[in-house]
Amino acid sequence: MSASFNWMIVRNNSSFLMKRGPHQFSREAGNLKGKNTFRFNGLIRDRTIAIQPAKTGKGITVTTRHLKRNGQKRPNKRTFNTNINKDGRHTLKGVSNIMKSGKFDGKTHMAALRKTSAILRSQKPVVVKQRTRAKKN
Repeated sequence: MSASFNWMIVRNNSSFLMKRGPHQFSREAGNLKGKNTFRFNGLIRDRTIAIQPAKTGKGITVTTRHLKRNGQKRPNKRTFNTNINKDGRHTLKGVSNIMKSGKFDGKTHMAALRKTSAILRSQKPVVVKQRTRAKKN
């Protein structure tokens, strides 16, 4: 079935759908922004990318789904996991290279880079600064 037909079915009826006031959010894998939109939906798109923190607690795991016609009967064979465990600049460059090789569009590209940088920021250790009191003379 076509992606637009699948979207007509899934957009209001999905187990991943969360309705919060006037907004609709979605929690499926492959949805980079968490919005319930056709562009970022991970269920219906042929090419999707999901970025999660690595299980080790350092680095990220990039899961991509490609447009291989021979794997449509076996969806598990279409996904590829890549662990990237480098510093921030090289991790962002690796995600960017994966996005360019998979021919993702520009908005998905920026969303992936923003999610990667947010995960890397959350993995940095928090440095607590001690307050020093001024001495009275």
